[in-house]
Amino acid sequence: MKGGLSTRKLTYLGGLLALWALAACQPAGKGAKADSLAMRRDFAESPVLSPEEALRSFRLEEGFTIQSVAAEPQVVVPVAMTFDRNGRMWVAEMTGYMPDTAGTGEDVPNGKIVILEDTNGDGRADTRTVFLDSLILPRALAIVGNGLLVAEPPRLWYIEINNDKPGRKTLVDSLYTEGGNVEHQPNGLLRAMDNWIYSAKSSKRYRLENGKWRKEDTHFRGQWGITQDNEGRLFYNNNSENLLGDYFSPGLGSNNPNQRRVEGFNENIVPDNRTWPIRPTPGVNRGYMKGVLDDSLRLVNFTAACGPVIYRDPLFGTAFLNNAFVAEPSANLIKRNILSDSGYFVNGKQAYASREFLASTDERFRPVNLYLGPDGALYVLDMYRGIIQHKTYLTPYLKNEIGMRGLTNPLNCGRIYRIIPQNSKPQTFKIGDTPEDWVKALEHGNGWVRDKAQQMIVDAQVKTIVPQLRALLASGKGFSRLHALWALEGLHALTAADVLPLLEGNDKAFHRQVLSVLPSVLNESNVGELFPKIMEAGSSKETAPVAVFVLPAVAKFAPDQSIAVLNAIWHNFPNDKYVADAVISVLKDQEQVLLAEIKSWNPDTSLVIRRRLEKVLIDISNHRKARLDEALVREFPRGNLLFKTICQTCHGADGEGIQSLAPPLNHSEIVTGKKERLIAIVLYGLTGPVQVNGKVYKSPEINGDMPGIASNDEFSDADIAQLMSFLRNAWSNKAEKVSESDVQAVRKKYKGRQKSFTMEELK
Repeated sequence: MKGGLSTRKLTYLGGLLALWALAACQPAGKGAKADSLAMRRDFAESPVLSPEEALRSFRLEEGFTIQSVAAEPQVVVPVAMTFDRNGRMWVAEMTGYMPDTAGTGEDVPNGKIVILEDTNGDGRADTRTVFLDSLILPRALAIVGNGLLVAEPPRLWYIEINNDKPGRKTLVDSLYTEGGNVEHQPNGLLRAMDNWIYSAKSSKRYRLENGKWRKEDTHFRGQWGITQDNEGRLFYNNNSENLLGDYFSPGLGSNNPNQRRVEGFNENIVPDNRTWPIRPTPGVNRGYMKGVLDDSLRLVNFTAACGPVIYRDPLFGTAFLNNAFVAEPSANLIKRNILSDSGYFVNGKQAYASREFLASTDERFRPVNLYLGPDGALYVLDMYRGIIQHKTYLTPYLKNEIGMRGLTNPLNCGRIYRIIPQNSKPQTFKIGDTPEDWVKALEHGNGWVRDKAQQMIVDAQVKTIVPQLRALLASGKGFSRLHALWALEGLHALTAADVLPLLEGNDKAFHRQVLSVLPSVLNESNVGELFPKIMEAGSSKETAPVAVFVLPAVAKFAPDQSIAVLNAIWHNFPNDKYVADAVISVLKDQEQVLLAEIKSWNPDTSLVIRRRLEKVLIDISNHRKARLDEALVREFPRGNLLFKTICQTCHGADGEGIQSLAPPLNHSEIVTGKKERLIAIVLYGLTGPVQVNGKVYKSPEINGDMPGIASNDEFSDADIAQLMSFLRNAWSNKAEKVSESDVQAVRKKYKGRQKSFTMEELK
């Protein structure tokens, strides 16, 4: 209507009034309401900024500058990246992600792997080469030898590289991303110091040896993005938790599948999840809920934490060494955390009060992955788009936000930035061509360079440099000795003679690393030499857990000695939960025997090792009763499929829950109780503490919120009824089935509801 308000503007104003009302209902400081209105007016629209304009939208830590490395059309929707030995960027472009709020066309094969190169050394990529195209939602990549690992759900491929063109293609894992949706599938493909490749949102690890791919179980870790520190410990997060991580080398402690949780892994490193955006961020999935936004409509806590990186280069200065940077695309910012060690514990805190390392006023700035570069810069992958939430859990509220500010298009943008100190001119370090150059690079100050040099040594399997590696191992400085240690392990050249001198002295942190490599060294001829050192390590609280973790390798050649050391350790530390869990981790299917021994030794029921062992035995009993009935899968095929797609990745395939993510569905009174209550939770979500089987689960032990699927058009009410009937009768559960009409009745009762339920409401 000429001279009047358009429908879109009226819709926008309606949403604006709703948000003003929301802000008015929340506790407000002085001037909060005015601030809220002013901020909302200032950011009423989210225009697409050019790369140059986007740079002006950033507020960055003093003393640093941010530079554009690549932007559309050179790069589009970057989600993952790796550098090759020459500093070129290999980038996964997830072009097909969420073309609209319904996810229309996500199955179109338009994803690519591209190579970006800076040929003149000015810090900007000036060439683009398409290595692979016609991919569906590629999500992770890693260079291994003369090939590239590529994750394209559900498969993991290894593709040989021939002059920057794809060669022979090998299927590494047909079920790399089995189950889950785009937000809840494995990713990362981090080549860790221990020569294995680890993923976030996964309990598998991979390694190429003698031309064949190995796949093993490991601890389940994180959601999106994974990184390591200078000691090879892994760090990760989930969408609502700043930083999680391990205290010990990643290959340890996963021997016992009966044990659901091993202390020292998946630890909450930075419990503070507060965020400090510099613009209103109403475009978050649960922005309508009290406490999600503050009185200025800014995100209070993480809702999309991802892409962590441990900074490992002197370029930023000593205060930044070993800092953890975490991306938050929903709040358009990057957080800095300071980490410190105390024994084998890693503690972390946010670097600043009430501000961030980097924040933007541009709503389309979507940092999803962070990397340390071979030049010492911090690299930022920015999807640069309006929609960041996947359709599976997209709320009507967020759909309205997307519509109000026209966030659906464009779909062909993407940015890569690097952050460096002001007035610095860092140069990419290019590792030389000879094996001797690679050994020398293990002493470089940049963690990426050291990692890459080690990988090149292991990939090439050049045994002629073993003497140089041994010399570095014996007399090297800093972290070069650790890289030499694991490089020798990767060459299958590490011997007891190399290791024994390393276990002298009082450097317990170094001893833990040396102990971690022993499973690759121990054999029948050297176990007698190494055994006394393992026994000695078991007598110290700082090394006892790692000494226990390696005992299965000892048991292959000296079973009696292994049992003797194990018994001595748990007798010495019966109330240390890290030692207790380590002991349980090496006694698969011998838990009852250990419990009998503990009771005979000391009848005290409060002993930590006894209590933790009894919990494992309960889990074993539950698991034995909880095997899925194939008849149930046949009766509810859609329910089983929906479980794998939207439930399994947080609640576990066995329904027993996953640490840091979600509580159990098995033996859950919420699942088997009143079906109307379960329907309401599945449709509209659940927030806050929840009690399951006598235990209260709350953040940060689990993710504090479970999203609902009421607004997802993919799932019919008949599908949702099948899902709940499946859950109510899976594993050890037994309850009345749910019908389509039951679901419809609950929808009718709560028509128009967006807000998640709390357990108090549902009572």
